[in-house]
Amino acid sequence: MSSTTPAPRPRKFGGTPAQIRSAAAFFRVFAYVTGVMLLLLVLEMVFKYFWQLELFIGGQLLDGTANTIGMHNRAEVAGGFNASLGILIAHGWLYVVYLFADFRLWSLMRWPFSRFITIALGGVVPFLSFITEHKVHKEVMAEMENHPKAAKRY
Repeated sequence: MSSTTPAPRPRKFGGTPAQIRSAAAFFRVFAYVTGVMLLLLVLEMVFKYFWQLELFIGGQLLDGTANTIGMHNRAEVAGGFNASLGILIAHGWLYVVYLFADFRLWSLMRWPFSRFITIALGGVVPFLSFITEHKVHKEVMAEMENHPKAAKRY
């Protein structure tokens, strides 16, 4: 009695090599941008919740002095731009772009859905986006090199 194992299915990508390289570069940029913004957000949250301080640009303090830029309690500043809130909003929108970059690369590489989720977590856990970017980029390049005929040819 001999057991025969079926031949493994050949590896197929969802795009051309140029599309995959472009998606990997786009992901790389937004992994770093999102990671930096997340670190700024964590720093901002520490100041906000431990010392009740937020970064304000412009406005006027309650004692009548003009504020150029500084960390103040929200109740001490009239007017001005709340840069802490700006960091929060910017990170949120940049994370959406990061998810798009993740989705684009994931779909072109035809990875399992669990891989999409693990890459997506890189944008919400401090420092993880830098680690994720390094591993994902290295894996994409290795898979493209190991499977040169797996990409579409248009």
